[in-house]
Amino acid sequence: MDLGKVFRALADDSRRQVVAELAADPEDRERACGSFDLPVKKAARTHHFRVLREAGLIIQRDHGNGSAVSLPRQDIERHLPGLLQLLSEELKAGSASGGTGSTAAET
Repeated sequence: MDLGKVFRALADDSRRQVVAELAADPEDRERACGSFDLPVKKAARTHHFRVLREAGLIIQRDHGNGSAVSLPRQDIERHLPGLLQLLSEELKAGSASGGTGSTAAET
């Protein structure tokens, strides 16, 4: 897992939101890519999932005319212990305050 790729991927609010939502699910369920409420168009959404996949932060499975993602939790915890907990806490704090956390520059 390349630390630079991970941090670049997580620098974007939308990508960080995807990982945080997956991390907050205690049952580690796979989710349809379209189930995330991201304020971006389809092309940007596709780009965000590619960046996360290339950073090793999600596993994407294509099926029919859609895709689903899951979190490689054990791999992330092995390489970056505590990261998923921080992202889950940021998501909870953002939900309580009405936002998703701090704004990051577009990468």
